[in-house]
Amino acid sequence: MVYDEGESIPRPELRELQGERLRETVEHAYENVPHYRAALDEAGVSPDDVRGIDDVTKLPFTTKDDFRDTYPDGLVAVDQSELRRIHASSGTTGKPKIVAYTERDLGVWSEAMARSLVAAGVESGDLVQNAYGYGLFTGGLGVHMGCEELGANVIPIGGGQTGRQIELLSDLGADVLTCTPSYALYLAEAAEERGVDPRAWNLSTVIVGAEPCTPPMRREIEKALDVTALDIYGLSEIVGPGVAMEGVEKGGLYVWEDHFYPEVIDPDTGEPLPEGEEGELVFTTLTKEAVPVLRYRTGDLTTLTREPSASGRTVARMGHVTGRSDDLLIVRGVNLYPSEIESVVVEFEEVAPHYRIDLRRDGQLDAIDITVERDDHFDGDVDDLRERLYDRLKTVLGFTPDSLAVVDPGGIERQETGKVKRVFDHRTGA
Repeated sequence: MVYDEGESIPRPELRELQGERLRETVEHAYENVPHYRAALDEAGVSPDDVRGIDDVTKLPFTTKDDFRDTYPDGLVAVDQSELRRIHASSGTTGKPKIVAYTERDLGVWSEAMARSLVAAGVESGDLVQNAYGYGLFTGGLGVHMGCEELGANVIPIGGGQTGRQIELLSDLGADVLTCTPSYALYLAEAAEERGVDPRAWNLSTVIVGAEPCTPPMRREIEKALDVTALDIYGLSEIVGPGVAMEGVEKGGLYVWEDHFYPEVIDPDTGEPLPEGEEGELVFTTLTKEAVPVLRYRTGDLTTLTREPSASGRTVARMGHVTGRSDDLLIVRGVNLYPSEIESVVVEFEEVAPHYRIDLRRDGQLDAIDITVERDDHFDGDVDDLRERLYDRLKTVLGFTPDSLAVVDPGGIERQETGKVKRVFDHRTGA
């Protein structure tokens, strides 16, 4: 089932629509955003040069630094009187990225989220417990608007309040839970500690997002909660959650590309890559009024395909995000993504799906210390487990970690709200 006809437009018609909307977007950005006028002029591109969607590659990239350099509202293309809401990304690495919405923008967002919920099997009348944070973070309100657009019943509990989350899941019997993947696992663990069986809840689906969710972690969530776990993708700079959504058939994440045009590029050269080849995901908004965005480099690594889908949707599908180009760690000259360590951790039933990476510098050499937790039900030889983990990590990473600690259950600090922090870099100047 699809939510609206925009999901299944024949591809030739979709490309024509994308071309029309791209021309309008570039003209809107050029006329109303000084940053884009300067960037387009420097690239030697005028709005008249954009005749179709293929011309998107002529446009300059937008980066997170552009949002921060024009803070707070230098990328806003409409008058203050036309705005109806302002959100912001986290400012953990500097100034937050401010994003704004007109009435029409909020309508587009609601529609995209409703499409996403339907793709995940949510129906009008279903009860959704929304455990994404409300406030400046786009997650909570984005999902909330989609539920209301669809006609689903939403419990706006937001992030944290784990005891109350468990109580409401037990008493109200939500059909769907929305939260980060790390919180889904934490919630299951906390329920068991309170003597509550999370597999007995009425949940059928957990929609996870805001963090990468590897296939092994998804399997852990599905096992712990006896649900189907589906991946939602979004980012504040483009709209928020609902840019793309995994369908119930688990064939990738549908990208609502009549609103958000996707590309995959080589993260080093910036050149577009063929379908199916992994690279950095780039988005251009096609219908945003308040903050039109041209070729935003997300930093997320994934693939794209436009092969026909059995669901009848004609839009592109992206693969699960495997990591971020800016999450790349270089340890002793070896490239390493945290997801590689996670893939090993979740391989072992004797280990809980929690880990911590500490990077330090010993003289002129990098060192990496890894901490994992033994599973609550494991009562075997910890030294033997550590050795087996060491061997597997050495195979996957291509080098041996400097230390590997296996701590007792609960030994790694949990986060009830926000994105989980796994990497702690203590290197001077790093």
